[in-house]
Amino acid sequence: MASPLQKFRPSKDLAKRSAEKYLEEALYIRLFKDGGSEKSVRLQLNKFIKSHKRVFKWEVGDTLRKLRDRKLYYPALKLSEIMAKRGMNKTVSDQAIHLDLVAKARGIDAAENYFVSLPESSKNHLSYSSLLNCYCKELLTEKAEALFEKIKELNLPVTPVPYNSLMTLYSKIGRPDKVCTIIQEMKAANVTFDPYTYIVWMRALAALNDISGVERVIDEMKRDGVKGDWTTYSNLASIYVNANMFEKAAKALKDLEKINTRRDLIGFQFLITLYGQIGDLTEVYRVWRSLRLAFPRTANISYLNMIQTLTKLKDLPGAEKCFKEWESGSPTYDIRIPNALIGAYTKGGLLEKAMALKERALRRGARPNAKTWEFFLNYYLKNGDFKLAGDCVAKAIGKGDRGKWIPSPEIIKSFMSHFEQEKDVDGAESFLEIVKKTVDSLESEVFESLIRTYSAAGRTSSSMSRRLKMENVEVSEACKKLLNKISIE
Repeated sequence: MASPLQKFRPSKDLAKRSAEKYLEEALYIRLFKDGGSEKSVRLQLNKFIKSHKRVFKWEVGDTLRKLRDRKLYYPALKLSEIMAKRGMNKTVSDQAIHLDLVAKARGIDAAENYFVSLPESSKNHLSYSSLLNCYCKELLTEKAEALFEKIKELNLPVTPVPYNSLMTLYSKIGRPDKVCTIIQEMKAANVTFDPYTYIVWMRALAALNDISGVERVIDEMKRDGVKGDWTTYSNLASIYVNANMFEKAAKALKDLEKINTRRDLIGFQFLITLYGQIGDLTEVYRVWRSLRLAFPRTANISYLNMIQTLTKLKDLPGAEKCFKEWESGSPTYDIRIPNALIGAYTKGGLLEKAMALKERALRRGARPNAKTWEFFLNYYLKNGDFKLAGDCVAKAIGKGDRGKWIPSPEIIKSFMSHFEQEKDVDGAESFLEIVKKTVDSLESEVFESLIRTYSAAGRTSSSMSRRLKMENVEVSEACKKLLNKISIE
């Protein structure tokens, strides 16, 4: 007679059918079936929500991880919230991940409110570490340090995670010396280092120009029995490159290739970039051939990386050949890839080639983006053609794909100096009208140049003083005198 366990154990055929069904209808496959853009993912997510189809909890977790890896935080948060409403219980680890998503999608205030709403049983080292990491990501130093002290006061289980977060914050705000202080604190508290601890420590020492110290960290890591991974040694190679220690960098890259046993795409691209930075064109091509063999259906991002590397090495014929290879086999015309060549052409003064490539991209269905127009803008500014440069500014502002495109202070200064020299009040005002569509506030130097332009042209203004007050701009004493001359009641 079959035991109760045997009676209710699913048959091998049923398990096989369930696995096959998952492979065909996995949630992340549904969400990414129309591409990886946030718009398409949101659309597919809404369809899934309306369908009320059931999914496994582990499947939701796997999908959330993939969404987070792609920085699709809003869809990830929505999925997490919907599954909670459907009764899917969250572990403390799930809550820590949800807190991170809330911070990224809705801001720190919302994350703090979510943390406060958690039951006391959920406020452990995972949720505290998650909130601390959110503070560190937003560079909220005072809040991060206060929370870090509270974590220690509560005697929560000691892990390297909160220390790593705080050290990363110090690195970002330019305080590598404080990273070294935290390292000593970890040693005094007998906190076990993880691979990332060694990485952030290495970066801090590199920022302090202590390359021998970086090498001592690697030795210490080996003595501690911690096996460095790809990230560890790629950081070491990058540190050598940035220190112009190209012989050591080349050796580190060779060692790095031995670690890339899984033949990761990111690994190949990193090698191409760093070999390019040390100027080794032969190795760049060798790694590119290996990448193409490992990934016959080569991704757009790989072509982009290769073309950018070749143009930096002044190998324009090689970059053009690589571009033609991509163009002949790509079903979608990714504007970033022609942009890489357009940038090289305009920088090299090859305007006709740049224009021809832009037109070819248009014929293939791609649209110039802000970066495209920025390349042409820089060319025209360099050649003193402010009329065409102004057209490029207007087009770039109108093509801000991910957030608005903002002209740099240097670009604005170049235009204002030109208008001042030409005594062109109308040109200056028209330019500033375009710029104000994307720049929230203009620097005082911009208005001072505008005032000097009015004065040089012998023009008056009934609103200049009012504009300065509205913009909360204070000009120099010399400009105040000119302002009195050009202002009329």
